[in-house]
Amino acid sequence: MRLKLLLRRSVLALFAIVGVLMLSVDAFAQGNRVITGRVIDQSSYPVIGAAVVVEGTTIGTVTDIDGNYKIEVSADAQNLQVSFLGYFTEVVPITGNVVNITLTEEMTELSDIVVIGYGTTKKGDLTGAVANVTSEDFNVGLINSAEQLINGKVSGVQIMSASGSPTAGSTIKIRGGASLNASNDPLIVLDGVPLENGGISGNSGNFLSLINPSDIESMTVLKDASSTAIYGSRASNGVIIITTKKGASDKLHVSLNTTHSMQVKTELADMLSRDEFVDVINKYGTEEQKSLLGTADTDWNNEIFRMAYGTDNNVSLSGGIAGVPVRVSLGYYNQNGILDTDNAQRYSGNLSVAPSLLDDHLKLNLGVKLSMNKNRFASSTSIWNASVLNPTMDIYKDYGEGNPQFGGYNEAVNSSFVPVTGAVPNAVGLLQQKEDKSEVNRFVGNFDVDYKFHFLPELKAHVTLGYDFAKGKGTVKIDKEAYESYTSFGRDYEYGPQEKSNKLLTAYLNYNKAFDIFTVDLTAGYDYQFWKSSTPQYDIYNALGEAIQTVAASDQRHALISYYARLNYSMLDRYMVTATVRRDGTSRFSKDERWGTFPSVALAWRLSEEQFLAGLEWLSNLKLRASYGITGQQEGIGNYNYQPLYTISQPGANYYFGDKLINTYRPEAYVSDLKWETTKAWNYGIDFGFFNNRLNGSFEYYDRTTEDLLATVPCAGGTNFDKYILTNVGNVDSKGWEVNVNGTAIDNEDWTLDMSFNASWQTSTIKNLSLVKNAEVTNTLVGSSVDGQQVQVFTEGFQPYMFYVYHQLYDKNGKPIEGAYADLNGDGVINTADKYRYKSPAPDYMMGFSLNLRYKQLSLGTSLRANIGNYLYNGMAMNTGAWGTVSYNNAQINNLHSSFLETGFKTRQHLSDYYVENASFLKMDNISLAYNFGRIADMFNLNASFMVQNVFTITEYTGVDPEIPSGIDVSFYPRPRVFSFSLGLDF
Repeated sequence: MRLKLLLRRSVLALFAIVGVLMLSVDAFAQGNRVITGRVIDQSSYPVIGAAVVVEGTTIGTVTDIDGNYKIEVSADAQNLQVSFLGYFTEVVPITGNVVNITLTEEMTELSDIVVIGYGTTKKGDLTGAVANVTSEDFNVGLINSAEQLINGKVSGVQIMSASGSPTAGSTIKIRGGASLNASNDPLIVLDGVPLENGGISGNSGNFLSLINPSDIESMTVLKDASSTAIYGSRASNGVIIITTKKGASDKLHVSLNTTHSMQVKTELADMLSRDEFVDVINKYGTEEQKSLLGTADTDWNNEIFRMAYGTDNNVSLSGGIAGVPVRVSLGYYNQNGILDTDNAQRYSGNLSVAPSLLDDHLKLNLGVKLSMNKNRFASSTSIWNASVLNPTMDIYKDYGEGNPQFGGYNEAVNSSFVPVTGAVPNAVGLLQQKEDKSEVNRFVGNFDVDYKFHFLPELKAHVTLGYDFAKGKGTVKIDKEAYESYTSFGRDYEYGPQEKSNKLLTAYLNYNKAFDIFTVDLTAGYDYQFWKSSTPQYDIYNALGEAIQTVAASDQRHALISYYARLNYSMLDRYMVTATVRRDGTSRFSKDERWGTFPSVALAWRLSEEQFLAGLEWLSNLKLRASYGITGQQEGIGNYNYQPLYTISQPGANYYFGDKLINTYRPEAYVSDLKWETTKAWNYGIDFGFFNNRLNGSFEYYDRTTEDLLATVPCAGGTNFDKYILTNVGNVDSKGWEVNVNGTAIDNEDWTLDMSFNASWQTSTIKNLSLVKNAEVTNTLVGSSVDGQQVQVFTEGFQPYMFYVYHQLYDKNGKPIEGAYADLNGDGVINTADKYRYKSPAPDYMMGFSLNLRYKQLSLGTSLRANIGNYLYNGMAMNTGAWGTVSYNNAQINNLHSSFLETGFKTRQHLSDYYVENASFLKMDNISLAYNFGRIADMFNLNASFMVQNVFTITEYTGVDPEIPSGIDVSFYPRPRVFSFSLGLDF
């Protein structure tokens, strides 16, 4: 609390400093002479907005659009100090009434242009917590989805792929997310078009995979409320702005790049070996179970996993055609999964045309992105089956003439050759007898018009029209003799097509002008966005052409209307203020609650430009920042939760009136006064740079409160049409710090060594989840279930998704005692009151490290990540580590997890904290070796690189992978190790 109070007082003090300085400038009234001149750079171009100050005073001005300045100075003034971001500060003597100055460009990133919401700014002028990663710093290798380009590159950003499948999506969290039941996904903005979260039929988990990563130029992450508030109601979980590559007006360039890879499996579930399994069955099994031991030696994992080939090929043409910048690219990606039959393909095209007209007063930009994804999904159930199937059983079997053959696969059947209830199907048969394919097409287009008014060049109008359309459909075929659906005669049907559209209109005015000592950048605008998702009714057929199920049609729509304004004010290139306000109206709430207002303010003070630090030549940049803002949330909920809805009954759920079957309508639960979930956040930051910015970085501290949570909680019986309702209840507090450090240790003609490090700490606490004030503490079981049991909980006063378990007791030898748990409340009885909240899947600390070493034309690079304090529930060990797993029926015996040798558990201990394991880890994500051959035969440049991805993982966790989004490890599809080779040609 003292730190927060001190920081907030510092914000007020900074306001006061700015005000005093402005007054001191206004108070300067008399001077004895007028000095004029021009400020240019080393290329003789004018430097616009450079600060020209009388050394030792606050008397100053800034240069105009031609680099000219005019300043009134006293008779005893001796020197002028001239500074501008990205250039070395110069102190020049006043030798006459005309003083011209040439600034030398500083080798610094401070002048880099960063894309922010509705515009751009120089990196050095940022007042909020913003991280920018360009294509030069992206993760390399075979990248199946855009978010993987920045994994481990930005502090406070956690990106986890859902599995090792090439069709899998990712969970992205910025600062841990701000919500519970509503979405924790950040807003993704692609070339000015905000995209809808979620997937589509045929690509449900990986919507970003429809964008070709090789077309991306940069990704900017907006983290604090000041930088995100311009996006209002969709920004409480942060924003990722994706900017694609554009053409230039120079000569045409052709680039070709091809990557070829081989993927291999890594860790698998630690099951008993064949010999261990035979010993256990012979030791503990009944005679009937022993009789089911065979003579085969089948490694089921070897039968379903494979070495998988992949390729990614891209060609682009970029340059000026008749003076118009154009870029055209085509891409083809094809990746097999390490699980047999798993495959993802992507065909993509990208067109960018950006002409300038009317002496550059009118700039147009047309962007078109097309993609077609073709997927084949492997049955993930086969991973579980391969783990538990009897290793002494043959894969194939002949059931005799006249009997069902089940495709020739060895299955558990009774004496009548009918599948046994509860049996584990053959893992190989599951993969080979099912064909689950999809095709998803996507179009993302944007047309930008940017007009700088002739009568007032400082004022420009900008209009963006955006359209995002996706269509997904698929087919499912299962052999009629396949064991999986033998009694219903297989499957043969088409689903979809689902269509999703997203229409955008953005229009804003921007006024940017440098006055004598300050610069004003004002933006005001309007947005309209409309989303629609529709799926027709379709029937599910078996392989005989019989309809066995009907899937209802769906039509979902919602709209958002917004008004927004932002002011960026900078004085003497030192004191900066950013103020933002956005007002959003959504169709997801009633008219009384529809509108929300989301303001923010940020201050920054560049101390390195102050006179008292001017003598520190080793100090390149030092800036203090502070911000406060409010953002909203209305994602991750239904479009019509605020109004009464009735759902028509499905076939078979009818009511007889006389002799007629009548469909009924079922009322759905609703809350009429649903409103915005709001997040209020403070952010404090320090940016620093030393030794000509060869060592630079930032430090952030944030404190965030989310109120009026959109949460699903129990409701009193008879008060609604369900026992759970989505409503506004409670709040969550979170806080954390982040640090980023970048350094260039060596930089000369032969050698370059660049390093970067980032780290973050974060925590969150649920403050309230009850609809009734002063009610008992609410416990809401959440998360994935394991064997029908949920082991995670939302509880007031604790972190979200903590494990809710019993404390295991052990004997004197350290062996867990089956069914023996601690009586934590001391009442002498072991019951649910003794469960406690133990650890969380969320890490306490996240770290990333990157290194790039160049010797002449040879480069070596690597990236590592670490999580500390994250825990996982080893559901695979629990569910298969007890003797009860051996037999679900009389026709089969199943393999056990190796933990059975340690515990000897007879029954599954679902809620024992024995299975909650420390999953802290250190991962080397990639290591690469590249060589630039330079110009070949005066025709093209040639680059070649070799890379290994998912190089190693160091962890104490005993399961398959310590990084699982849900926090529950059950038959996880392992992330593969990837060996790839790339060639790049530039003409």
